[in-house]
Amino acid sequence: MEKASVQNRYIGLSRLKLFLALSRTPHGLLDMTTPLYGALLWLGVFPSLYISLLGLITVFAGYTAVYALNDVIDYRVDSEKACIAGGLRECDDYLDAAMVRHPMAQGLLSLREGLVWALGWSSVAMIGAWLLNPVCVLIFLAGCLLEIVYCLMHRVSPFRILISGGVKTSGAVAAVFAVDPDPSLTYVIVLFIWLFFWEIGGQNIPADWADIEEDRRLRAQTVPVRFGLKGAALIAICAIALALLVQPILIYLSKIGFQSFMMALSFLLGAGLLLPPALQLYRTRQRTHAMALFNRASYYPLVMLVVFIANFLV
Repeated sequence: MEKASVQNRYIGLSRLKLFLALSRTPHGLLDMTTPLYGALLWLGVFPSLYISLLGLITVFAGYTAVYALNDVIDYRVDSEKACIAGGLRECDDYLDAAMVRHPMAQGLLSLREGLVWALGWSSVAMIGAWLLNPVCVLIFLAGCLLEIVYCLMHRVSPFRILISGGVKTSGAVAAVFAVDPDPSLTYVIVLFIWLFFWEIGGQNIPADWADIEEDRRLRAQTVPVRFGLKGAALIAICAIALALLVQPILIYLSKIGFQSFMMALSFLLGAGLLLPPALQLYRTRQRTHAMALFNRASYYPLVMLVVFIANFLV
């Protein structure tokens, strides 16, 4: 009865916000710039209006589905965390908690509702992916499968972080094939490497840091729990440094070729965005600084996209 009364408080637009919270839409919108940047950088120009609109719809559907899938698979784990902490911690300074953290685990949405939401958007994403390039469907399905494996390895191994890196790169890789059925394999590999290290250092480790107390009690195998805060911070710094170093190479391998000013500007802006919070986290090892790193790293692909558009217009 108590859960039903809580759910009844969310109706109409408020209830829609719960579904958007399930998909972490504020974060998902930022993540959408990753495939946009990867595809535009490879082409060097903007694709047709048809491809652009279809691509935007497909990318939104894909990220909405995968983030919801994460909460569906992690429903029991998130519920356990909520019980341990007496409720999931809401953080005004944490991008993934900008709306409501894990609404299913808090009893605001049912598991069935979350599953229907995830499957619905997955269907939209697969239809759009098929219209763009059937290869994109395979990449999307592979990304969903990896996301499921990642969630199921919560108590198995900290090296599940490698799977997370693969999930985060799938959208950008699919976007490249959406605009060019025969892209450079070297470019795709370097794009994968760039996003892989950005995800590990700027996203996954700081995100796991947010739940470290609950994860310790649940005996979860995350990097902060397994390797300690100092080790986790050091891994994050190294991963971020590698991502920053790979970024100029990615530009060089794209169809726009050698662009010294753009390469230097991308590196400097990225370093200014990511390194200060990463170094601060290493010095203090405080949860608030982990959240600061996560938030700033979430804007990294957007900054790179802005640099590309500015360079294109000039």
